[in-house]
Amino acid sequence: MPPAEEYVERVLSIVEEIPTGRVMSYGAIADLIGSGGPRQVGAVMALYGGGVPWWRVVRADGTLPDSHGDRARQAYLEEETPLRGDLLARPRVDMRRALWSPQPR
Repeated sequence: MPPAEEYVERVLSIVEEIPTGRVMSYGAIADLIGSGGPRQVGAVMALYGGGVPWWRVVRADGTLPDSHGDRARQAYLEEETPLRGDLLARPRVDMRRALWSPQPR
Protein backbone atom coordinates (compact mmCIF):
# COMPACT_ATOMS: atom_id res chain seq x y z
CA MET A 1 0.00 0.00 0.00
CA PRO A 2 1.46 3.40 -0.95
CA PRO A 3 2.06 5.99 1.78
CA ALA A 4 -0.76 8.39 2.62
CA GLU A 5 -0.83 11.58 0.54
CA GLU A 6 -0.32 13.82 3.59
CA TYR A 7 2.76 11.85 4.64
CA VAL A 8 4.17 12.05 1.11
CA GLU A 9 3.64 15.81 1.01
CA ARG A 10 5.32 16.31 4.39
CA VAL A 11 8.37 14.26 3.40
CA LEU A 12 8.78 16.02 0.06
CA SER A 13 8.27 19.43 1.64
CA ILE A 14 11.09 18.78 4.11
CA VAL A 15 13.41 17.51 1.37
CA GLU A 16 12.75 20.65 -0.67
CA GLU A 17 13.91 22.75 2.30
CA ILE A 18 17.31 21.05 2.66
CA PRO A 19 19.85 23.69 1.59
CA THR A 20 22.41 23.17 -1.14
CA GLY A 21 25.42 21.22 0.14
CA ARG A 22 23.57 19.86 3.17
CA VAL A 23 21.78 16.56 3.88
CA MET A 24 19.33 14.85 6.22
CA SER A 25 19.00 11.16 6.97
CA TYR A 26 15.86 9.18 6.26
CA GLY A 27 15.41 8.68 10.00
CA ALA A 28 15.85 12.37 10.82
CA ILE A 29 13.06 13.22 8.39
CA ALA A 30 10.79 10.62 10.01
CA ASP A 31 11.66 12.01 13.45
CA LEU A 32 10.85 15.54 12.31
CA ILE A 33 7.48 14.42 10.96
CA GLY A 34 6.81 12.46 14.13
CA SER A 35 5.63 9.28 12.46
CA GLY A 36 6.91 6.47 10.32
CA GLY A 37 10.56 5.61 10.15
CA PRO A 38 13.48 5.52 7.74
CA ARG A 39 11.86 2.84 5.58
CA GLN A 40 8.66 4.83 5.18
CA VAL A 41 10.62 7.93 4.19
CA GLY A 42 12.64 5.77 1.79
CA ALA A 43 9.44 4.45 0.23
CA VAL A 44 8.20 7.99 -0.32
CA MET A 45 11.50 8.98 -1.89
CA ALA A 46 11.55 5.89 -4.13
CA LEU A 47 8.00 6.46 -5.38
CA TYR A 48 7.74 10.26 -5.45
CA GLY A 49 11.17 11.79 -4.86
CA GLY A 50 12.30 12.34 -8.45
CA GLY A 51 11.20 15.97 -8.45
CA VAL A 52 13.02 17.00 -5.28
CA PRO A 53 16.76 17.01 -4.46
CA TRP A 54 16.74 13.31 -3.54
CA TRP A 55 20.54 13.16 -3.22
CA ARG A 56 20.25 15.30 -0.08
CA VAL A 57 18.58 12.39 1.75
CA VAL A 58 21.08 9.78 2.86
CA ARG A 59 21.45 6.88 5.24
CA ALA A 60 22.50 7.75 8.79
CA ASP A 61 26.09 6.72 7.95
CA GLY A 62 26.21 9.20 5.04
CA THR A 63 25.80 6.68 2.21
CA LEU A 64 23.18 6.39 -0.50
CA PRO A 65 21.74 3.22 -1.99
CA ASP A 66 24.17 1.81 -4.58
CA SER A 67 21.83 2.67 -7.44
CA HIS A 68 22.19 6.42 -6.70
CA GLY A 69 25.97 6.59 -6.49
CA ASP A 70 27.09 8.16 -9.77
CA ARG A 71 24.30 10.72 -10.07
CA ALA A 72 24.52 11.68 -6.41
CA ARG A 73 28.33 11.99 -6.54
CA GLN A 74 28.03 14.57 -9.33
CA ALA A 75 25.42 16.55 -7.37
CA TYR A 76 27.59 16.48 -4.23
CA LEU A 77 30.59 17.81 -6.16
CA GLU A 78 28.53 20.55 -7.82
CA GLU A 79 27.00 21.60 -4.49
CA GLU A 80 30.30 21.27 -2.59
CA THR A 81 28.72 18.88 -0.10
CA PRO A 82 31.33 17.81 2.49
CA LEU A 83 32.41 14.26 1.61
CA ARG A 84 34.79 11.71 3.03
CA GLY A 85 36.20 8.40 1.90
CA ASP A 86 37.06 7.30 -1.63
CA LEU A 87 35.26 9.73 -3.93
CA LEU A 88 35.61 7.42 -6.93
CA ALA A 89 34.53 4.15 -5.36
CA ARG A 90 31.86 5.04 -2.85
CA PRO A 91 31.76 8.53 -1.47
CA ARG A 92 30.16 9.14 1.87
CA VAL A 93 28.72 12.42 3.05
CA ASP A 94 30.57 13.81 6.06
CA MET A 95 27.54 13.84 8.36
CA ARG A 96 29.25 15.96 11.03
CA ARG A 97 29.74 18.79 8.55
CA ALA A 98 26.80 18.36 6.16
CA LEU A 99 23.90 17.42 8.45
CA TRP A 100 21.07 19.95 8.35
CA SER A 101 18.48 20.38 11.09
CA PRO A 102 15.59 22.70 10.28
CA GLN A 103 14.34 25.22 12.78
CA PRO A 104 11.43 23.94 14.89
CA ARG A 105 8.09 24.76 13.38
